[in-house]
Amino acid sequence: MLNRISSRELTEWQAYYGIEPFGEERADLRAGIIAATGANVFRGKGVKPYKPQDFMPKFGGETQDWRQMLAKVRVINAALGGKYGDNRQPDSEPDGADSQL
Repeated sequence: MLNRISSRELTEWQAYYGIEPFGEERADLRAGIIAATGANVFRGKGVKPYKPQDFMPKFGGETQDWRQMLAKVRVINAALGGKYGDNRQPDSEPDGADSQL
């Protein structure tokens, strides 16, 4: 594509993107706005309002093991007033989890 457009046209597209962004990042923002609105409707008392960025994917960051992910799920679950749905203790491993991870 860059072989077929002029420098002027490329500059115009860059200026247009600066005014009216498009693409996947913009789509993620729209989805984040919807998710934050839904989560804020049901958030618990005393919980900070969610922002659209809280629901947008972050690429290239550090990887998490299952314990870190489970901790985040518990925070969200508690913030939304959820309870554990089984008889496991809060610190037990999920079914099928390898304790060597």
